[in-house]
Amino acid sequence: MHAEIIAIGSELTSGAKLDTNSQWLSQRLAEHGLFVRAHHTVADDLPELVQLLRTCAQRSSLVLITGGLGPTLDDLTRQMMAEMAGVDLVLNEEALAHLERLFSRRNIVMPERNKIQAMFPTGSEVVHNPIGTAPGIWLKADFPPHADIIALPGVPSEMQRMFLEEVLPKVPAGKRLIRHARINCFGRGESALEELLGDVTARGRDPEVGITAHEATITLRINTSGETVEECEIKIRETKELITTRLGHFVFGEEDQELEHIVVDLLNARRETFSTLELGTGGLLANRVHDYMESPKSYLGGLIYADQQRARTALSRIGASFKNESPSFVELAQAARELMETDYLLAISDWDREPSEKDDRVPEATIVLVAGDTIVEKHLSLGGDPGIIKGRVSKAVLNALRLHLLGVEL
Repeated sequence: MHAEIIAIGSELTSGAKLDTNSQWLSQRLAEHGLFVRAHHTVADDLPELVQLLRTCAQRSSLVLITGGLGPTLDDLTRQMMAEMAGVDLVLNEEALAHLERLFSRRNIVMPERNKIQAMFPTGSEVVHNPIGTAPGIWLKADFPPHADIIALPGVPSEMQRMFLEEVLPKVPAGKRLIRHARINCFGRGESALEELLGDVTARGRDPEVGITAHEATITLRINTSGETVEECEIKIRETKELITTRLGHFVFGEEDQELEHIVVDLLNARRETFSTLELGTGGLLANRVHDYMESPKSYLGGLIYADQQRARTALSRIGASFKNESPSFVELAQAARELMETDYLLAISDWDREPSEKDDRVPEATIVLVAGDTIVEKHLSLGGDPGIIKGRVSKAVLNALRLHLLGVEL
């Protein structure tokens, strides 16, 4: 059984909004054993929508549509479905009563235009929407392969709940289930990790392992299929173990885990604390750590200054003492750790964003880890895509602490 997904809205084709619904639906369908043939993103153009829907319904057994079910003139999904099927739109009294109850509960007079949301193609069924005004539409095409065409609202929270509760239980599962997993790595580039992995990423291997990169995090995507969930899980588990064996400490987490999650969780388990010192970064490291909800248990806060001289002046005013007028970056980090009374101090220096035209060197950033008497100082080359520099540098210093906590020699 093949499926296709149509996301409707000029705001999607213009780039004003991102289509996350199609991604989410594909993931749920794969878990149900259904293969998604294609994603389509279409503007609010009725003739084009009708033509596309007819094409999808003629070649796939399931067509899911998101968006275009609102009350405004550019919401064309119900008209598209009716024209494709060659039927009229008729008023559904049950859907209208539901709409009127929703507005009544909110003490709002329902606009006349909202009645369009109770109009359904003849022969279609209502897909109940428990939290929004736009009900879904389930229509069965009467030409081969007799596709089920299901339209859902574009609002993700409404669409997801309706799909899980009203649609998925009624869709036959595929004969082979599809499962995915992700392994996250840091410390080497894509090609270097692929070399270490060897035949794990070979084409035709089951499970299939693909490699993607985002802000210097390398993600290994494991995909497999099987007749049972247990069969899929065994294959994924064996591949995870093989990846971990070959990559060792370059592997730091799975699925949506980030380096800050791992570091904070390790420190929380040890009941230890850390703080940060940043020069010229605008607080990018502190912000990354702070966004993790478990961080208040171990993260005591950060110091953010424009440059080393301002950091020295500020630290002196709050009690730090230095042997000379121009302390090194390491000395500033040590002083910050003592003042904040924390177990570990992570520090990032500013980098030279605009080197001299006569200077062909690659800009560098410095990261420092202060862990008691242990000092780790590294200089990071900032060549490559400027867009990933901030993410790479903040992750590098977090990774240094992760490796230290795991007992890996830096």
